Amino acid sequence: MSELRSQVLLSTESLTLRNVHCTGTCRHRSAEECASTTQLVFPYRGLYLRHVGKDQAVADANHVLFFNAEEGYQVSHPLDGGDACLSLKLDQALLAELAPKALLQAHAGVAFRAQSQRIDARAQALVALLRHSLENGSIEPLEAEALVLTLVCRSLGPRTSRQPASTHARRRLADRVKVLLASDLSRRWTLAEIGKEIGSSPVYLTQVFRQVEGMPLYRYQLQLRLARSLDLIKHYDDLSALALELGFSSHSHFASAFRQAYGHSPADFRRSSQ
Repeated sequence: MSELRSQVLLSTESLTLRNVHCTGTCRHRSAEECASTTQLVFPYRGLYLRHVGKDQAVADANHVLFFNAEEGYQVSHPLDGGDACLSLKLDQALLAELAPKALLQAHAGVAFRAQSQRIDARAQALVALLRHSLENGSIEPLEAEALVLTLVCRSLGPRTSRQPASTHARRRLADRVKVLLASDLSRRWTLAEIGKEIGSSPVYLTQVFRQVEGMPLYRYQLQLRLARSLDLIKHYDDLSALALELGFSSHSHFASAFRQAYGHSPADFRRSSQ
């Protein structure tokens, strides 16, 4: 597809990791596609929707997407700006060993039950660290492979992930909220403003979102902002400017949230990414 640009960051006997960029110019659903092997996709910039039959999944930096082998899907882009992700193709025997059986379909082969699963902040940090290190050439293949396997285990492990819950209608409502939040990460939304945009009461919205995603709205937005900072941080000498661009009230607010999520200060992570 002309909208896609793909760069191989790492290729070994066990895995292939690609950095994939999409311009996202088409708002309507794409033609149906399918992957030749089951792959894990980690969005780190922007947002798109992935459709499998009547089901859809929001692809944003808070989730890992599962592209099952030979399973037809379509994508659409509700927002301008395109998207970017890391696409991981693991040796299928290795993936079968790493993936918990509860996440897999019962038939033979490696295929996931759900389209996506939420990941935690540490998994997001691993995505950023892998990408920056491989692009800079500052990491050896053996260490990179180890980080990839750590990322997979962390993303699929029960203590740091959550599958979508609740009814189809409630999941769609939560999806609309996710798209709204991603449309302007720096905006300091209020519940009343979100409710007005979505057409739902603030109380009902907060209840549904927590039920579907297992976290409150403000934390979901915070994690999206922090994930975006991981993407941009190596391009900023002035981290206060980055903090303000992402909607934080101050550099100290940003630094505190960053350290709590990732265990390092923004400055320390910026040095490691370079």
